[in-house]
Amino acid sequence: MNILSNYINGEWQKSTATENLEVINPATAELLAKVPLSPKSEVNQAAEAAAEAFKSWRRTPATQRVQFLFILKYLLEENLEDIARTITFECGKTLAESRGEMRRAIENVEIACGIPMMMQGSNLEDIAKGIDEIMIRQPLGVCAAICPFNFPGMIPFWFLPYALACGNTYIVKPSEKVPLTMQKIFTLLEQTGLPKGVVNLVNGTKETVDAILEHPQIKAVSFVGSTPVAKYIYSWGAANGKRMQAQGGAKNPIVILPDADMEMTTRIAADSAFGCAGQRCLAASIAITVGEAKDSFSEAIAQAANKRIVGNGLDDNVQMGAVINAGSKARIEGLIEKAASSGAKLLVDGRNPNIPGYEQGCFIRPTILQDVNPLSETANTEIFGPVLSLMHVNDIDEAISLVNNSLFGNMACLFTTSGAAARKFRYEAEAGNIGINIGVAAPMAFFPFSGWKQSFFGDLHGQGNHAVEFFTQTKVVVERWKDEWSRKF
Repeated sequence: MNILSNYINGEWQKSTATENLEVINPATAELLAKVPLSPKSEVNQAAEAAAEAFKSWRRTPATQRVQFLFILKYLLEENLEDIARTITFECGKTLAESRGEMRRAIENVEIACGIPMMMQGSNLEDIAKGIDEIMIRQPLGVCAAICPFNFPGMIPFWFLPYALACGNTYIVKPSEKVPLTMQKIFTLLEQTGLPKGVVNLVNGTKETVDAILEHPQIKAVSFVGSTPVAKYIYSWGAANGKRMQAQGGAKNPIVILPDADMEMTTRIAADSAFGCAGQRCLAASIAITVGEAKDSFSEAIAQAANKRIVGNGLDDNVQMGAVINAGSKARIEGLIEKAASSGAKLLVDGRNPNIPGYEQGCFIRPTILQDVNPLSETANTEIFGPVLSLMHVNDIDEAISLVNNSLFGNMACLFTTSGAAARKFRYEAEAGNIGINIGVAAPMAFFPFSGWKQSFFGDLHGQGNHAVEFFTQTKVVVERWKDEWSRKF
């Protein structure tokens, strides 16, 4: 059985770890590989290599640094299908979803190639007589990403290309549940000809993470995951003097007004709630119907849930794949049972499905809980599975109140044909990503992936200008020069 390697200082290295975890295909229960739980010493090796590489990498002109990203973009395009299949193998999502994930990753590489413009500073002559002032951006040094399982190909690219383009060196710690995708991507990074130590890959779990958070030469850390872990990552990294950005969990509401196009709304809502088996931080988790929208939407979304084709993501026509592992399946089904026993009605029950040919897989069909109490545990817990909770209110003000009472603030969406209602919602809803007749308000690479409240800890998000801000520090220079020419005249 293949035990995966780390990539440190331009070389693939077998870990000295004494423990390994199994990497399992969630659709078939097939053992794919084993991933080492790398010790602190191997994080130290990567950090030392990255720190040494930083000395020359930061002096490489930005126009030259981005040439490596142009090569990387080409390699990612050429290998997109292979990487997408790997994502589906280890993550369980459909092949179409995996392709879309990698397309978003490539978009971030494209945007980072514009760093010669994006990283520019500013200046002003004569802030006082004969004195000029300039502001320049400089890289931080060694930076790192601690990545989640649900988007093993995309999320590292919210950070890595911007960090490299800005002149930093980098360490990636992929999720131990889905490490194969980064193995393939690092073989492509190796082919770009990047100098040794500029990019590094270290596998592992908590010991590896803590070593990253504590290492004095690592200056900034990016994280995406659940809120409890995000709080820990953010607080411990900040306590160690690091610049931090930690994306947490979500409980994303969508609001359906009576004037919404119900056919379109149902299709989009189903894709949002059940796409990627609900395992994404922008999945619709709560549908709030307003007034007369209740009956028509409830009936339509139940039909859509029942019709959704569930199976191995590599099979043709499958619309939803497996959840990540047996533990996650058991947790989700337990939360569904808890909701039902607490008063919610099981409008569609997707537990314990029979998927012919994949009886050992970690499958849950789309599930809909009706009449969920907004104050219940169900309404305030990130289930992270294909489960949609239905609530009902009388008007848009009540709906916005429900949205804003949530501890989370990753995304909120409104379905309507009223421009006035849309403006009111985008103005008043307390969430970092707002959708109007959009079910997954995922920002393009040239916008930051926002998030508010318990969904994000930090000031600067991933992607776009926020990433440039995060991976650079500003230096202000005030200059006065003796003016020999003016003294003569």
